[in-house]
Amino acid sequence: MKLALIGYGAMGKLVANLASAAGDEIGLTITSRDSSETIEQLSEQLRGHDVAIDFSTGAAVTRNVEACARAAVALVEGTTGWHDKQDEVRRIVAEYDGSLVYGANFSIGVNVFYRIVTHAAKLISEIDQYDAFIEEEHHSRKRDAPSGTALELKKLMTKHISGDIPIASLRAGHIPGTHRVGFDSPADQITLIHMARSREGFAAGALLAARWIVGRKGVFEFSEVIDEMLMK
Repeated sequence: MKLALIGYGAMGKLVANLASAAGDEIGLTITSRDSSETIEQLSEQLRGHDVAIDFSTGAAVTRNVEACARAAVALVEGTTGWHDKQDEVRRIVAEYDGSLVYGANFSIGVNVFYRIVTHAAKLISEIDQYDAFIEEEHHSRKRDAPSGTALELKKLMTKHISGDIPIASLRAGHIPGTHRVGFDSPADQITLIHMARSREGFAAGALLAARWIVGRKGVFEFSEVIDEMLMK
């Protein structure tokens, strides 16, 4: 693939390293120095690439989506903190007949964890004595709290569990990402944990999504990529 990278922080660099090792070409890297460029200028730079992978900032998502859609370049959106702009993003992709795959978390392990937690919530919903909760920890540089992953876990759990599910967030040090889902009763507690050891899993998932989205049109969640993989 010929890739464009939007954002070149820790995640962008990891994606670049994995892509190069796989034989992909990095044709363009867009950094914060390019933030003053218009959508038209950005779109012109993007033309001719197969896929763009965005790990920049939530505030730049709609701009990046429109630039990619105008350039007919599929986009893997790995940035979080833009949940309130989903309707606008979908409208832009539809207007330009674009291609977008997004997810709260591109870790394959986390997406398996989503399915485990969903099944657990379904079981717990049959028992009145348990209260559900979510805890998440990330490095001090992560800006959004709760994390997109924690919000996705809550969304999945509330399909089966009534009442509010509290989320506790911690930002400290260099923690790659830990998510705990608990079910607490007077007699005991059940805890499910996903702990990321590094960010490489997120980068690998983004590249998996990039290969999947080529040739498709529309807006997809990363869970659809995982569903297809699990059905093979």
